[in-house]
Amino acid sequence: MKFCEICGNILITEKKDGKNGWFCRKCKKFFPDEKAGMTTLSEKVKKDDEKIKVFSEDDDYMQYPIADAKCSKCGNNKAYWVLQQTRGADEPQTKFLCCTKCKHKWREY
Repeated sequence: MKFCEICGNILITEKKDGKNGWFCRKCKKFFPDEKAGMTTLSEKVKKDDEKIKVFSEDDDYMQYPIADAKCSKCGNNKAYWVLQQTRGADEPQTKFLCCTKCKHKWREY
């Protein structure tokens, strides 16, 4: 997202005289930029029967933060964790945990 240097309004991408650039709807200023409009956003839609894989067997667990959480399998009180949006945007994130000792995995809603 870019903002106008003159008035601070949000800029939109536009092509003017064969050149890509940013255009301000408020002050009508055009800022040439070859890279304008080249960014695309995409979303991979998960099928209902597709399982979410957060922690894999070959994962480097040291990259994840550690929380105080009791493992139901071995009783250890530390677990790696990661948050992931698994349902709609209006729903809270799901917290996935992995025991630091036995690598047992579980989730909290």
